[in-house]
Amino acid sequence: MGAPDRSPATSNSMQRVKVYRLNDDGKWDDQGTGHVTVDYLERSEELGLCVVDEEDNETLFLHRISSDDIYRKQEDTIISWRDPEYSTELALSFQETTGCSYIWDHICNVQRNLHFNSLNNDTFHRMNSELRELPAIELSTLPLILKIVVESGIADQMRLVELIVANQDFFKKLMDIFLICEDMENLDGLHMIYKIVRGIILLNSSQIFEKIFGDELIMDIIGSLEYDPEVPHVQHHRNFLKENVIFKEAIPIKDPSVLSKIHQTYRIGYLKDVVLARVLDESTIANLNSIIHANNALVVSLLKDDNTFIQELFITLKLPTTSEESKKNLVRFLHEFCSLSKNLHMVQQLRLFRDLMNEGIFDVIADVLQSPDKKFVLTGYPYSFLEPRSKSSTFSCCQEGRDSTPRTVGSRPDYRFW
Repeated sequence: MGAPDRSPATSNSMQRVKVYRLNDDGKWDDQGTGHVTVDYLERSEELGLCVVDEEDNETLFLHRISSDDIYRKQEDTIISWRDPEYSTELALSFQETTGCSYIWDHICNVQRNLHFNSLNNDTFHRMNSELRELPAIELSTLPLILKIVVESGIADQMRLVELIVANQDFFKKLMDIFLICEDMENLDGLHMIYKIVRGIILLNSSQIFEKIFGDELIMDIIGSLEYDPEVPHVQHHRNFLKENVIFKEAIPIKDPSVLSKIHQTYRIGYLKDVVLARVLDESTIANLNSIIHANNALVVSLLKDDNTFIQELFITLKLPTTSEESKKNLVRFLHEFCSLSKNLHMVQQLRLFRDLMNEGIFDVIADVLQSPDKKFVLTGYPYSFLEPRSKSSTFSCCQEGRDSTPRTVGSRPDYRFW
């Protein structure tokens, strides 16, 4: 159960779908093709699914997202449900599996917030919540903190999130104790801290995630999760991230906020896919995926608005002194950059592709198609670059759903933004 997030659980990323309605004969009628997004319904504070017709840009379909368990995801490309308002079966068939997962994650987030809001009222708190404040964060109070985190009911979980978010020093103090326990080889303390941190993550609060995924805390948080009492050997996630994983840039990224988001996205994905892969529930995974998607969109948006970055990319590609391997890396970066742009609004996508065409992307494609490297030639097909919803085939710190085992350059795993 997570705390409510005041930021809208909406996305400007529109995914191509067909809308189907089950008729009285038990057959699915095609209602049209368009682009779906999650957004606020007109003159309403409620979030819903909105499909805009791809031909005339008129609203093809509207549906208010329900808190009830009515939605089903099928075959990776279909979301279906029985609409209680119209007593009919509806389905969205997505062109891409990534688009289906993207909208599914947002539906789950909206439902989670609806459940939270239905419970979060003063009367409920007064009648049901016994948790008034957190104990002081000390080594001696770890058992009590652990008991609060893992044994709280729904009302106390909500109150716990509020108290943790309000306490600016909670995680700093907890991580200080973790480092002390690690120095002293205090396994009992380390095991308790593991359970506390795991339990807090399972509260699934976006506000808490914002705190623990910051640059100041994330490595210590991951470190505290190395001491799982159910695993016979201590894990070494920090060593892996610090010593074995390297970040390679096809072209230097100078904006520190972009670099921070790239590193954060990789670490969130690593935590989701490796560190806590066997303990996370679907709701928490959906929330983490949403953070990854949002980071993808922000990174692409910031880079596309950096004119000097785009210009430097194409200048380097055209320089006769640029090595063949560097050119391949730059093309792969450009390929993934276009693929990740699916997280942008359609208008932004079109503007981006217009700018890329002005910079000479078709010259790049033509050059790639003449390469003797057959695998590399596949990267150069125009649809691979300019189809907004094409799948990225590369491993990236900004790409959700990647293999949890990084590929290697020489003997060192790397992650890249290309």
